[in-house]
Amino acid sequence: MTQQDPPQDRFAGRQALVTGGGSGIGAALVRALVAAGADVVVADLDEAAAQRVAGAVTGPGTARAVQLDVTDAAAVQAAVDEVVERAGRIDLLFNNAGITFGGETEDLSLEHWDAIIDVNIRGVVHGVAAAYPHMVRQGATGGPGGHIVNTASMGGIMAAGLITSYVMTKHAVVGLSLALRTEAAAKGVGVTVLCPAAVETPILDKGHLGRFHGRDYYLKGQGVRRPLDADVLAAQALAAVAADRPMLVTPRPARVAWRVGRLAPSFANRAATRFVAKQRRLQARRATSGGPA
Repeated sequence: MTQQDPPQDRFAGRQALVTGGGSGIGAALVRALVAAGADVVVADLDEAAAQRVAGAVTGPGTARAVQLDVTDAAAVQAAVDEVVERAGRIDLLFNNAGITFGGETEDLSLEHWDAIIDVNIRGVVHGVAAAYPHMVRQGATGGPGGHIVNTASMGGIMAAGLITSYVMTKHAVVGLSLALRTEAAAKGVGVTVLCPAAVETPILDKGHLGRFHGRDYYLKGQGVRRPLDADVLAAQALAAVAADRPMLVTPRPARVAWRVGRLAPSFANRAATRFVAKQRRLQARRATSGGPA
């Protein structure tokens, strides 16, 4: 088995729910799961996007769409409970929905902070609170309890200026995942956190990344030349789940940067500080020349 080739029998017939499944990493996870034989609920705030993804996937598994706001704890609980009522269990929960804001921290309003905390932290907490008790009960019967997969980021294990609020939330997701895993192991429940560098998704080009941000910032800041293909990441994620790995850091240059940062944190911090300064200089030159920001 390679990292891109998860065993089919690990996912055949499994009941999965993917938040943020209407685009990007979430849509890729849906495609990979259905191809591996899982029955997937595609949950997204944008119901039309979720329906498009569910309608386009092919494979031995199935997909159906639901509208879901992960900031609504009752709605998340209802979505998870509905999976259990239909199938008798929930095997896989992918807490994938997320947002980001970019720019200088002093430019963030409290509304920005509240929004990103609500989606990126509370959204994950709502998923865990809804699904984990079901999985614990499933594991108590002697069978597999289930597996929770939380999408974080390289920003969750390294410093990255100019996306401070995003980095804060992804560090929280990593901490939650690793801590929960130490409890969940004895209860038959697995937990994996995904920490990819820049991935080819719509987030790279959205205006809310701020005046410093966009494709070039994400790639250069995370030490990669090109964004990781979302379908490649999804295949790696399923392989990590099948192997019950605690964390997936990908691609290889990102793993190298992460390990250097762990061994030499002062060096990594200085490099990150220099990178922020460089981005500010580039932005100032663009502003002076009238070029695109």
